[in-house]
Amino acid sequence: MVKLNVKKASLSSHPFLLLFISILSVSISSILIKLSDTPTSVAGMYRLYISAIIMLAFVSWRTLRNLNMNIKDWAIVVIAGLFLGMHFLFWMESLVHTSVASSMVILSLQPLFVMIGSYFLFKEQVNVLTVSCLITAFLGSLLIAWGDIGISKEALIGDGLSLIGTLFVSAYLLAGQRVSRKIDTHVYSIAVFFIGGTVMLLYNLWNRYSLTEYSSADWTYFLLLAIIPTILGQYIFNLLLKTIGATTVSVGIIGEPVLAIMLAYLFLGETISLFQFIGGLLTLFGMGIYFWSKTLTGRKRVGSHG
Repeated sequence: MVKLNVKKASLSSHPFLLLFISILSVSISSILIKLSDTPTSVAGMYRLYISAIIMLAFVSWRTLRNLNMNIKDWAIVVIAGLFLGMHFLFWMESLVHTSVASSMVILSLQPLFVMIGSYFLFKEQVNVLTVSCLITAFLGSLLIAWGDIGISKEALIGDGLSLIGTLFVSAYLLAGQRVSRKIDTHVYSIAVFFIGGTVMLLYNLWNRYSLTEYSSADWTYFLLLAIIPTILGQYIFNLLLKTIGATTVSVGIIGEPVLAIMLAYLFLGETISLFQFIGGLLTLFGMGIYFWSKTLTGRKRVGSHG
């Protein structure tokens, strides 16, 4: 029991370190996707299913028996899983019609949607500094994509799909925060991963994609997607909803394009343009000020209780 309490205290005292690890893990997914030519919806389905199976092995019956959930709470969990699956479908489909950079700029609007939702659902207050940090980070994302944003009917369709996907992932984070204090994070993640994977399974069956005819390299790719960006990424996001909230988690996710560009430079030999370099610095600056203000606020609260 003492070890468990120490572990929980350690997790709660280093939330931003965990957030960085999760963002880095999610950023690696872009590298893995570049290295494989399997259908993204099939990869997404197995990514979620394999994650749920791996995590299920670490859930005790005692944890399941001690769940204090009513029908409304379970309904929110189911809805969150549907939101996650729909996010993957719409966002991945957007990449067929528009550029990755253009899609990522729209995805960086996620903190704005989450912040609005948090205000109405959880009465979270917003100050001028927070809004300024979000605008700075968004401008950085806009600079990153400046040389790759296409304006055409096809691109607009992709941008619209990306916007819908962003709304779904924002709703997913808000739903997770809503039930985060009532359900074990492990159990919650397994449930939403399984439901999200089922959404993608139905999509794959509708499009008659093969579910089994893949090479050993592809199955290794599915496993890596499950372990790195899902368990070390999405699961940690769910874990942090209890301590730092959906808005702060979503602000951290803005850093994904910056890390993805760095990883692509290191492992894929892709070049970094001047716009990407300046935009990346601007995004990191906005995020840094936001997290600094959050840390300062947390210290003031501790001091006032002392």
